[in-house]
Amino acid sequence: MTEAASNPSGAFYIRTLGDGRYPSPLPCEAFVSEDDVVVLRPSFKLVRVSDTPSPPPNITSPTPLRLPATGPDSTPSPATNGSQSPLSTNTPSSEGSLALPRIIPIRTSSPSPHPDAFASPLVEKAGPRAALYWDPKTVRVAVVTCGGLCPGLNNVIRGLVNTLWYRYGVQNIFGFKYGYEGLNPATSIEVPLNPWTVRDIHNFGGSILGSSRGPQDPKIMADFLSSKNIRILFTIGGDGTQKGAKSIFKECEQRGYEISVVGIPKTIDNDLAYCDRTFGFETAVAQAQPPLLAAHEEARGARNGIGIVKLMGRDSGFIALHASLGSGDVNLLLLPEMNFTMEQIVDYCVKRFTEPVRGMSNTVRDHVLIVVAEGAGQNLCTPSGGLGRDKSGNQVYGDIGVWLKSELGKQLKARGIEHSIKYIDPSYTIRAAVVNASDAAFTLQLGQAAAHCALAGKTDCIVGIVNGLFVHLPISRVIEFRKKVDLRGPTFQAFLDASGMPIDMARQSEHKSAEQD
Repeated sequence: MTEAASNPSGAFYIRTLGDGRYPSPLPCEAFVSEDDVVVLRPSFKLVRVSDTPSPPPNITSPTPLRLPATGPDSTPSPATNGSQSPLSTNTPSSEGSLALPRIIPIRTSSPSPHPDAFASPLVEKAGPRAALYWDPKTVRVAVVTCGGLCPGLNNVIRGLVNTLWYRYGVQNIFGFKYGYEGLNPATSIEVPLNPWTVRDIHNFGGSILGSSRGPQDPKIMADFLSSKNIRILFTIGGDGTQKGAKSIFKECEQRGYEISVVGIPKTIDNDLAYCDRTFGFETAVAQAQPPLLAAHEEARGARNGIGIVKLMGRDSGFIALHASLGSGDVNLLLLPEMNFTMEQIVDYCVKRFTEPVRGMSNTVRDHVLIVVAEGAGQNLCTPSGGLGRDKSGNQVYGDIGVWLKSELGKQLKARGIEHSIKYIDPSYTIRAAVVNASDAAFTLQLGQAAAHCALAGKTDCIVGIVNGLFVHLPISRVIEFRKKVDLRGPTFQAFLDASGMPIDMARQSEHKSAEQD
């Protein structure tokens, strides 16, 4: 077992079973080497040169990027927090905050490099290798899909199978139905995978391999894999699935059984740590638009009409946020990252129904469109004792959408406000949808990247996209935390600017403790 030496920080090493033993059959112009890396977070805050130590002679400092100014800085920006600003903003942008278009990692043998030399960890670039660890002619491959459905599962399977079969000549590919239950001999259903069995599956939602929740004994799964001489296992699923993949790898490693375990992360919520995006997310945002349009028209069609749409997002509100931005009609957005009260929601609705629009004394905003993520407001709608846990060990959440519709109606009635509330929950129609073109292209590339990764002998890792490039990430790192919406970030600020939602409703929830993005 070796580890890639390309990451000087040591934080994102990718485990490799050994050096390549077989030449790759791919007609590739430029194979990827172990020294090809990607900077994890190429975004820095510029500081004055006088405030930083001079770099050593072997470090070349980049030329600072400057944006042209249109005039002096004496006039306060309307996006600041000062009293002159009419905008709601959690944090203003600084002229020293620039996203650099390209960062070239600086290497130095100095034991104390310049502090900016490794400002961000490096991760291993994905892609075809010139030498393979596994012989494509004999290696046996297994594929499972686990957890809930998500747009793009069939596309990933098809991309995997076609790359393995047509590009590498691998012909021993097996799918096992219903997730990790398929790796238990008591419940295993084997499905041969080849270009003919997957030829049109990308035109359908769901997964031809089915899915299931809940853990299986890693010892039983390791026994099953070794009994069938499976040397490559692809696990398509969320963080729970990848935790299971890691347990399988550990069990096999303890036995001395060599296997490449490569995860393809599936989380429609787009909350995978470190990765730019996950497949199915863009399709979910697009599929949310018709329900939002319907709820908006229902709200506009009634006196003091309220439309409520609940969208997916257990612990992260990316779908709700991006769908709301795409709609352009959402007035109130409630996310798991936010700490809000029912009183604030009621006050906001009453204000829209009763106070005139600025500059239009005879006009009021007589409707409200509310988007709520499924994990929002759990401190309000869930009993103090909780609702238990599901088969995967996840906490069962209360239905914030149904609760919000009922409670909002009660409180408006108590205040004597005439109203009409329409509630829409499109969650299952979204997750079973066929992917859009963008996700289709993305899932194809994920499947290809996973095939390249596994045949090169990489293991205990996932393939994902960082800064627009496909990379390998250790499973142990991507399951550390869930990515969160940054309420001080530019995307959420864009929603505040578009909707005019009060900033006091956008306080970061204190009971959520995970890195934000």
